[in-house]
Amino acid sequence: MEKSEKLSESKIMTRGKLARIAASLREQGKIVGLTNGVFDILHAGHVAYLEQARHHCDCLIVSLNTDASVKKYKDPGRPLVPQKQRARVIAALACVDYVTFHGERRMRKTLEILRPSYYIKGGDYKPEQLTSRDVVQKYGGDVLILPMKKGISTTAIIDRALEAYCPKPISLSAPEPAPAPALFLDRDGVINADNGYISNPADFEILPHVVEGLLQFQKAGYFIIIVTNQGGINLGYYTKNDFYRVNSKMLKILSSAGIGIDKIYFCPHTIKERCTCRKPKIGMILRAQEELPIIMEKSLMVGDKETDIQAGKKASLKTCLISNAGIPKDFKTKPDLIAADLKILAEKIF
Repeated sequence: MEKSEKLSESKIMTRGKLARIAASLREQGKIVGLTNGVFDILHAGHVAYLEQARHHCDCLIVSLNTDASVKKYKDPGRPLVPQKQRARVIAALACVDYVTFHGERRMRKTLEILRPSYYIKGGDYKPEQLTSRDVVQKYGGDVLILPMKKGISTTAIIDRALEAYCPKPISLSAPEPAPAPALFLDRDGVINADNGYISNPADFEILPHVVEGLLQFQKAGYFIIIVTNQGGINLGYYTKNDFYRVNSKMLKILSSAGIGIDKIYFCPHTIKERCTCRKPKIGMILRAQEELPIIMEKSLMVGDKETDIQAGKKASLKTCLISNAGIPKDFKTKPDLIAADLKILAEKIF
């Protein structure tokens, strides 16, 4: 084994062993920083972030999600790079002092064990949004939020690879649908009650007059398309399978009323991942355009959040806000229409 290989491997250790090292460093007056992540397919954005994190401390510890935890809490198809290899790559960086692993969904246990001076996170978080903040503050540490380099993400790299090497299948049997306008719908807060991160089908609650409204749009020949941000998947609050199970209940309810959903597009990414599909970006709408002959100038984007309205405007769609209380004062982007539910919207359109 080469000397450089021994050096990088010597940085990788268990949390228990690392706790003693961290305690010793703190006794010497050193600032210990801890950050965490999957770091699947290391890229320039990761390196810039870790170098920036190291600038704020004397010792930087990186805790990697284990393979099992990534599959369980984030994506069954990830990580692409196994944890031992990910650890070796991260440990080889000069800005990283130690690497360890965690298998839990939250960082509370790791923070309690290592007790870093700074718990460092990257992205558009606010300190009060971190569920583990109280653990850090309890022992006298602090949370440090650093900006992520824009335009670079593992997801984007994977998407580019798929686009380059996985041509789209061609159907030889399905008839091409006739051109028609589309009703683009957010899911939570438009079709069902927005009760936070929904992972259990039992918590799915369809909103009043959804069926009546959708039946009118379907009768008028509209494609009915759902475009929904589901960042809770990559945040670990629920899995893709949970999302599919909730959708299955929704589809069962709607199909029993004679309503067919033409497409469902979802974005599993968090804000910090800088993807091209999370609303207010229009990646999901553009994908629908590629897959269906949509008459965009006659189509409509419907949502209950400003990001829905912004996405619709960016895609040159007519927009409608679902709200019982008018347009919120903090909205900078005004919708073309406002309606309390989909039935009222259909009455305004038809």
